[in-house]
Amino acid sequence: MTKLDNLLMIEPYSLKHDEKTRILNEVLKNLSIFHSENCQEYSNILSVLRCNLNSVNSYYDLPFLPTSLFKKVDLKSIKNNEIFKTITSSGTTGQSVSKIFLDKQTSQNQQKVLTKIISSYLGATRLPMLIIDSPSVIKDRKLFSVRGAGILGFSIFGINQTYCLDDNMNIDFNVIKSFLDKHKEKKILIFGFTFMIWQYFYKELLKSKQNIDLSKAVLFHGGGWKKLSNEAISRIEFKKRLHEACGISNIHDYYGMVEQAGSIYVECECGYMHTSNFSDIIIRKPNDFSICDIGQRGVIELVSVLPTSYPGHCILSEDEGEIVGIDDCPCGRYGKYFKIYGRIKNAEIRGCSDTYEKN
Repeated sequence: MTKLDNLLMIEPYSLKHDEKTRILNEVLKNLSIFHSENCQEYSNILSVLRCNLNSVNSYYDLPFLPTSLFKKVDLKSIKNNEIFKTITSSGTTGQSVSKIFLDKQTSQNQQKVLTKIISSYLGATRLPMLIIDSPSVIKDRKLFSVRGAGILGFSIFGINQTYCLDDNMNIDFNVIKSFLDKHKEKKILIFGFTFMIWQYFYKELLKSKQNIDLSKAVLFHGGGWKKLSNEAISRIEFKKRLHEACGISNIHDYYGMVEQAGSIYVECECGYMHTSNFSDIIIRKPNDFSICDIGQRGVIELVSVLPTSYPGHCILSEDEGEIVGIDDCPCGRYGKYFKIYGRIKNAEIRGCSDTYEKN
């Protein structure tokens, strides 16, 4: 039985910091060795950095790859005939995108971990699901964006999956009302990307003056905060406005990247993002990449036990964050809990919601 199998047998936020650190030190070092032996580009990077993996004892000291590297180089530790799925990141017109190569086992592991994490918030029962997006986004199952991957990933938690936007991002209120009538008095699941919800659901709901009651819904959303920051919409304001418009109060933001799909960080009831047993974050100072103290802002490094088909186990984001505490969040979940402040100034503009833009 592998370490991942062992982790999948326990609750996703049940390991205290010391025990989790011991496991991650072993798993991430072994992953680094595996990728150095199976990905020539990663091996070359280690050589340039003069990194001797045998002398590394802590995952804090393992080399990390910037997310921008995945846009420039095809990084994979599997043969081409083993590629089961390729996921691309978002990007505006003219921007290059990250390409992440998954074999079948890595894809399955990502889904297992996502299921474990989200089930701890939703429970084991699948819920009627309303998707604030268009069904066209998942047409190509072998090559699709993080938006399509997110919808497919979350769809396993739902039944009667219903899309409420057409291909032109126009909302169909008749579809929504029919869905709500069918599942009256039931708890429902809503999924969408932050900017899509704001632009094509919330704003259209206000314009239409329709009376939509979503007080029994739980909403999971992520990505697209860059565009909302341009409208001066904070996470608190986002929740407040949605509650006023349709009565929804059970809202969970999540943070994650296509470079580490499956290892998402979900916002708890107290408003903090959480690391799970399968992942961790390290906050680094932008001037020398040394480690920040708790309560100190810096660049977010993300680590995950999941990437085996490509060397994405230690990546440096372009986002700024701060660790608030470890093992003592009022919500009761163990692990680090943290805040995200958005994209670092002058970092490449890159959203994780593959945001739709009308021509």
